[in-house]
Amino acid sequence: MTVFNRPDATHDPKVRSWLPAANLAGCAFPIQNLPFGVFRRAHGAEPFRGGVAIGDQILDLAAVADANLFSGDAGQGIRAGSLPSLNSLMQLGPHIWAALRRALFEALAQGSALEGALKACLVPQDAAIFSLPAQIGDYTDFYISIYHATAIGRQFRPDNPLLPNYKWIPIGYHGRSSSIGVSGQSFPRPQGQRPGAAGPTVGPSTRLDYELEIGIFIGAGNPPGAAIPLADSENHIFGLCLLNDWSARDLQGWEYQPLGPFLAKNFATTISPWVTPMAALEPFRAPAMPRPVTDPKPLPYLHSVADQQRGNLNVKLEVLISTETMRANKLDAFLLSEANALNLYWTPAQLIAHHTSNGCNLAVGDILATGTISGPAESSAGCLLELTRNGVQPILLPTGESRTFLADGDEIILRGSCEAPGHPRIGLGECRAAILPART
Repeated sequence: MTVFNRPDATHDPKVRSWLPAANLAGCAFPIQNLPFGVFRRAHGAEPFRGGVAIGDQILDLAAVADANLFSGDAGQGIRAGSLPSLNSLMQLGPHIWAALRRALFEALAQGSALEGALKACLVPQDAAIFSLPAQIGDYTDFYISIYHATAIGRQFRPDNPLLPNYKWIPIGYHGRSSSIGVSGQSFPRPQGQRPGAAGPTVGPSTRLDYELEIGIFIGAGNPPGAAIPLADSENHIFGLCLLNDWSARDLQGWEYQPLGPFLAKNFATTISPWVTPMAALEPFRAPAMPRPVTDPKPLPYLHSVADQQRGNLNVKLEVLISTETMRANKLDAFLLSEANALNLYWTPAQLIAHHTSNGCNLAVGDILATGTISGPAESSAGCLLELTRNGVQPILLPTGESRTFLADGDEIILRGSCEAPGHPRIGLGECRAAILPART
């Protein structure tokens, strides 16, 4: 049964690291965070290996494992986390994850006897390149932001924006995991069929869009046929990342009925390189999104008092755009919108409980996405389809350029962070990718 990770010593806001950069105000990766990723030095032929972000550095877990600094459960976690993907660590489950987090926290804290040994295991983040954190076997994209679903539904069904099932089950579909890439990637503009007056034509998408989402990495999975109950769901979450599930709206409008998105969604999905453990987010827990009294109460397998009281997370999110013109003139990226995970209609635990309720087996390294996250204000829209009202309301940029949908050379940057009085800021890092011209 899930026991929420009540704040412990690893959340103590008074603790500082012996690494000065981790103690700076506004630092994304203080000692209370300790997210995991997979990296290698940008110049060299060393293999990818697991690492932990601390300040502006990466603690190289392969180097830590070679130094044989930890034993017991923490040592087992270090060895599993030192490999070229985090799957081996993910599958060990929450007991090992917790032991590793405590050991790293103590070792990176001021006064640690391991300071000298661990300094030799640090790699500057700006000297590293990143790989996907895990081997992702399967990918499910949900649609659980009610503000987004209502705004989009209203564009196409003004009198009935939400379909009858929306408030009863978390809506989702299976995506393609092979085209998930890590932050920093560039990809060509997708091509596909679009409707035309004389019949469909094939060509580059003219309505390319981003989608602001959060990804949920699954740790230990479940056997086929054995549903994961809501009370146990969070024991299967290794951590969260930022996720941009790009969408070609013109292709999507032509192909999505009756089975849902296909080529409009499978060409690229981008995730941030860092996976923030659920334990690091414990101080930022929040109640589930309040439901109007007219909304149905979730069915018993999707409802518990504990999940309703503390199953949500206060994660602030931003979307920024950097165009070729902006970069040529050394202008900062332009803020398009801000949103918050508090506005999700279903909690992460509910997604897992529903996903497995029919006996579906989740596997280590699987990723579940929230779907586009939007808020009630126009400025909190999580995609251009919503922000520009289906291309009718262009966005004016500081350069004099405007956008209804994305142009070649545009780079989209997602950022996420958690803030609360009395606690250090916890960053989810950045998720960025740029659009190349379509291939001929």
